[in-house]
Amino acid sequence: MITAEITVTAQFYDLDPMQVVWHGNYPRFLEEARCALLNLIGYNYVEMEQSGYLWPIVDMRLKYVRPIRFAQTVTVEAKLVEYENRLRVDYRIRDQATGEVLTKASTIQLAVAAKTQELCIECPAALVDRVKRLLP
Repeated sequence: MITAEITVTAQFYDLDPMQVVWHGNYPRFLEEARCALLNLIGYNYVEMEQSGYLWPIVDMRLKYVRPIRFAQTVTVEAKLVEYENRLRVDYRIRDQATGEVLTKASTIQLAVAAKTQELCIECPAALVDRVKRLLP
């Protein structure tokens, strides 16, 4: 499937009182990686809106394996794993130096017709066609 990666270095403002990245900052890291993936596909949030669909996240799961600490540089990988009936992206956050997996996550987004607010049973061609162009 299609994969995108970003690099993030934990900043002081990301930390909680225990001196590790606060759990609530992880969705921001996932969002940055998902945006890189959507840009690669050619269907980012602007293009989603232009195609007439909204894509709310309806499910997010995170498994914290090891904490991210101040100044630690990590790679956040976003991998498209489903796109025909829903948009499912799996994530791995790895320590850049060692490759050790620090976090596993996934998100699910569903297409909603912007005009009618109706949930779509299948993903619109605007997404599916772009994905299929990138697959071998």
